[in-house]
Amino acid sequence: MTEKTADPEINWEELRPQLIKMGLELGPLVIFFVANARADIFVATAWFMGAMLVSLALTWFILKKIAIMPLVTGVVVFVMGGLTLWLQDDTFIKIKPTITNSLFAAVLLGGLLFRHSLLKYVFGDVYKLKPEGWSKLTLNWGLFFVVLAVLNEVVWRGANAYFPSDAKAATDLWVSFKTFGIMPLTVIFSISQVSLLNKYAPDSEGKHVPPVVVET
Repeated sequence: MTEKTADPEINWEELRPQLIKMGLELGPLVIFFVANARADIFVATAWFMGAMLVSLALTWFILKKIAIMPLVTGVVVFVMGGLTLWLQDDTFIKIKPTITNSLFAAVLLGGLLFRHSLLKYVFGDVYKLKPEGWSKLTLNWGLFFVVLAVLNEVVWRGANAYFPSDAKAATDLWVSFKTFGIMPLTVIFSISQVSLLNKYAPDSEGKHVPPVVVET
């Protein structure tokens, strides 16, 4: 009788920093939603920028490093948020996700054109994958970022068209999508990548938990 080999256990040391990062990245989104509901998009943008700064600082304090994606996102938040407050035009904060996701997609997919899986430099200290695995994971995330960029444009522009005379309602719809739509989509997509992570992991590696990049 053949002895059944037990599945490798989930690497909880790998999971812990992922959960911490997710919590720190979710915080600014929740603050953004609450501030917009209680005041308006401009107050929410100011609180959002402050929360992002605190989130990055806590990430450095707790994890002793800041991943490149949250750092780039933070820079774009400060630039587009600053323009939103300075010009009193919420278009800038609304296209922030489009710019961020388009930038990530361009870098990842552009890297593949030159046979470089740039996602390895983001998650390489957490995951061990065979070269083919890194290429496929990079392609999948690059295409997912394209989908997020397109979705953001469809939602904020569609909300403005649906509520042409009610800017607050249009903004509330977009903020709700940004807070409660993007996150579930990202989690579902990340979970869908688990089989790829495990398929292309070296034989000595245990089960991987999915990388979750929270779009803030």
